[in-house]
Amino acid sequence: MKITLLVTNFNSLSQMAYTKFKDLGHRVDVVYAINEGQMIEEVEAFAPDIVVCPFLKKFVPKEIFTKYPTFIVHPGIIGDKGAFALDNAIRRGVKEWGVTILRANEEFDGGDVYAEVRFKMRNSYKASIYRKEVFKSAFKALDLLLERVKDKNFKPIKQPNTPMHKYLTQKDRAINWQEDTTDEIIKKIYMSDSHPGVLDEILGVKCYLFGAHKEDKLKGKPKEILAKRDGAICLGTVDGAVWISHLMEPNKFKLPATYVLKSRLKGVKEHRLPLIFDKSYNTFYEISCDIEDEIAYLYFNFHNGAFRAEQCMRLKYAFEYIKEQVKVVVLMGGEDFFSNGINLNILEDSKKNGEDGWSNINAINDLVRSIIFAEDVITVASLHRNAGAGGVFLATACDFVVGSGDAVLNPHYKTLGLSGSEYHTFTLPKRVGQEMANRLLNECLPLSVKKAKEIGLVDEVLEGDYMQSLKQFCKKLIEDEEKYEDFLWEKEDFLLENESFIEQCKENELKVMHPEFWDEASPFHKLRHDFVYKVCPLETPKRLKDKNA
Repeated sequence: MKITLLVTNFNSLSQMAYTKFKDLGHRVDVVYAINEGQMIEEVEAFAPDIVVCPFLKKFVPKEIFTKYPTFIVHPGIIGDKGAFALDNAIRRGVKEWGVTILRANEEFDGGDVYAEVRFKMRNSYKASIYRKEVFKSAFKALDLLLERVKDKNFKPIKQPNTPMHKYLTQKDRAINWQEDTTDEIIKKIYMSDSHPGVLDEILGVKCYLFGAHKEDKLKGKPKEILAKRDGAICLGTVDGAVWISHLMEPNKFKLPATYVLKSRLKGVKEHRLPLIFDKSYNTFYEISCDIEDEIAYLYFNFHNGAFRAEQCMRLKYAFEYIKEQVKVVVLMGGEDFFSNGINLNILEDSKKNGEDGWSNINAINDLVRSIIFAEDVITVASLHRNAGAGGVFLATACDFVVGSGDAVLNPHYKTLGLSGSEYHTFTLPKRVGQEMANRLLNECLPLSVKKAKEIGLVDEVLEGDYMQSLKQFCKKLIEDEEKYEDFLWEKEDFLLENESFIEQCKENELKVMHPEFWDEASPFHKLRHDFVYKVCPLETPKRLKDKNA
């Protein structure tokens, strides 16, 4: 089948649809919704059997949906219509929500329903629900769609004649610090995260709030800044306190709260936690660990999967500390992503972005080195969430890489004008061979974990209950003591024999990367700016076009 993906941008849902359809053997062509004429022209040029819109903010032109069966993926249940579907669901406190796929017609979200997959709502922020429950539900709904467009006997469900749900404004999201409870404040930020945020003013700085975390121990006056930690700030509420991890000034981009407020926080104490927090009470933390049956599950919940230099260092120390206590260390990643490599927002904000970029890449390299040369423990990367760029190669530093069948990987850097490091010139060819490594790095296309297993990038795709399957996989690694010891001996011998080669790979990577960070004419600077500011492209990227079109 020929399938066009009509998208506002190539976000996680769009990438999942792309990899899913490609894995099933369909021809897939991507069209960015830039303007009406361009959309019509690109769709016509490919002449698809169907058009699927996994993430689209513009109305589909009539010239497209009347000629080609066109389907909209909507993050709402049957009867729900309009923008801010998840925002409204969180605001109303619904217990169940879902994803529907509707056929496009003249009415916004009014077309016939071809698929609906429901899920239980979790008490979390919008971006997390989108990246987990909506993502997984859409994955299933797309299977249903493909079945039903081929079934001549299938009759879609009429979308009920319901009104559009409320279009939420900043007035609906605004926090009343003198009256709203901690839970009410968190809900308002949850329903607005990651877009558009909650507009407020902190210490005279007008900004949008993101990343709310309840605090159990600290108390203070409403909106009083009580503490700071790892870039976040803690504010008092009428009945407790709340941490805010990120702020965004109007027309700028998200940064850790302390980076935005800077010297205004003079006198505010850093309220530190242990390197690995035991999760014994509610507060803001980034690194935690669960140990079970001599296996450590190490979590690093960095915002959007982006690693600042100091976060890399903390995670390195945490890994080195925890590996002394167990036989297997599993890198679990974070709430929404495994990892996406270095933090581009921090570099864009920096007045010395060459220096800070260099610091960031060397810090993540130090972390990766610790994992590669952990000769006294087996390491496992758990790709149960998406990963990109250096985050993929952080995973390949481990002895074993496993993942969820619906996760998407982007093992490349080129679209941001970088050649990359993280020892990838050692770990990637070691897994997939040099020819495939070059292809992955140069084609710059996403691939599913299932496809990654086919080419050797991933060792195992875990089915069923993910955590249960992961624990079983890890237990098998140590159930035979003799095999476990043999594995470590062989690993130690290999590392001893290849240490200089492995280090040379990293040094060669850094030689190429140095001018990419430091040279003012490097394309990285403009590409990073456009990425951070979410600049709309002027055309669909050529790499996403069907090669046979």
